[in-house]
Amino acid sequence: MSRLTHLAIVTDRVGELREFYRKVLQQEPSVSRADYVEFSTAGATVSLWDLAGHERQAPGSATARANRTVMLEFEVADVDAEYARVRRLGVEIVKDVTTQAWGNRAFYFRDPDDNLINFYTKVKRGP
Repeated sequence: MSRLTHLAIVTDRVGELREFYRKVLQQEPSVSRADYVEFSTAGATVSLWDLAGHERQAPGSATARANRTVMLEFEVADVDAEYARVRRLGVEIVKDVTTQAWGNRAFYFRDPDDNLINFYTKVKRGP
């Protein structure tokens, strides 16, 4: 069995995304360099990797701000409180808070590189 350890966002705006995720995740990065940043979470590490550095390792394999298919999902204690807080940050909300059929109460928003983020809380489903 494998274990997800990192989710890396390759970007040409490491500084901007560092500030965004610092505010959204309400934590300081565990690693913070001009070309690479890590935010440790209870599940896996979210890292921001400079596109130029990635290009040196794997030329032509990544394009910054081109993702429209992967969603970063974070379980939070109180999704309604997080929704109010994240809205105050002025981020683009994609889907307002709703309770989904499978028992998550969630909202979706985007980071400055257009990556989709889901904050959710598991809620008790009906009988």
